[in-house]
Order: sequence, then structure tokens, then C-alpha cells
Amino acid sequence: MSPPVGVLALQGNVPEHLDALRACGADARPVRRPAELDEVAGLVLPGGESTTLSKLLEAFDLLEPLRERLRAGMPAFGSCAGMILLAREAVDGRPDQHQLGALDITVRRNAFGRQVQSFEADLAVTGIAGGPVRAVFIRAPWVESVGRGVEVLARVPGSVPGPASGKVVAVRQGAVMATAFHPEQTGDARLHDLFLRRVRDTVLGLTS
Repeated sequence: MSPPVGVLALQGNVPEHLDALRACGADARPVRRPAELDEVAGLVLPGGESTTLSKLLEAFDLLEPLRERLRAGMPAFGSCAGMILLAREAVDGRPDQHQLGALDITVRRNAFGRQVQSFEADLAVTGIAGGPVRAVFIRAPWVESVGRGVEVLARVPGSVPGPASGKVVAVRQGAVMATAFHPEQTGDARLHDLFLRRVRDTVLGLTS
């Protein structure tokens, strides 16, 4: 049986992530309390509003327990706001916003503009077979810089006009993965499957 995985269920696209994980055969559970975090082998941090999620992590006494689990090597997958939370630094974030620091990256909040500037693009993603991934960008961040040990998984295609062209939008560092876009919105669960493989390998001790 696959190890249980959680979706941080404080705000954002929680049902969509749960559905995508379950479509891959996972025992997927919402996580709102420290005791629920203790029961899962990996965690998805969904899109939503990063400042709100940051405050709710503190209000629900999840901030420090989550930081401890990440430091201990728990696999995590953040999308959009989840990427912002997992980053070491967020440009244009609020001074009181908490960062989990699990990825050695700097991200820019709302880098692609307002909601009306949302768009979709086909991305080649390292580690994903079967053709490009359709990426949905909604008030999304992009990665301004990556540290040593961070693997770039995807960039905005050069065919996309404007300052977004070529920007980093998916990364991985150890057991932690993040995307600036919303993979849960398209019905394509390949990124969730990639995350689940990492969870299983970590539980089985197959990763360093």
C-alpha cells in the first residue's frame, strides 16, 4: 500500500489536489492540524494566497511542525502559492510573511500580473514522459534565482512574448518540488505521480 500523503487544507485548491493524488492511487488526506501532519509521508502545498496561507499556518500551529518535517526530509510539492511558501525568499511579499525555506530559491510574487493576465502554455518538464505539460498560470510567481543544488525542471517557452519568456517555473531540490503553475487544474496528474514516486522512494530509503 502507498504511504499516506497530505494536502495542506487551510485555503486554496485543496479538492483538486486531493482528486489528482487519488487518481494516481494515493491515500490522500487533508491536513489542518499538527496531528494530521504527523500521519502523512509527504505534503502538497496548494495554490491560493501565500500571505493568507502563511498566517493560517501560524494560527493552526502548523508553521514550526511543518518546518521541522521539511528539515527532516519530508517530501513536499508546492504549486503557485505553495512554491512561494517553500522558497527561501519572496520578492514583493509582506514583511510579516513566513517562509518555510525548503527550497534555495528566490521567487517573485504575482510576477505574471493580475488575474486577468492569466494564461496557459505547454511546457517540457524534466522527468515527465509523454509530451508537454499544459500549465495554467493564475497570478503566478516565477523564480528569480536558484541556489546550488536546485534543479530547474521547466521554463516558460521562448515562444511566449514579453518578460515571462524563459523564466524558471518548476524546480526540485532533494525531496521538495514546486511549480509556479497549477497542475491540479488540467486533469493531467503526471506531476502528482512524480511527487508520489519521490514519497515512496523516501519511505523505502531509496533516496539520499
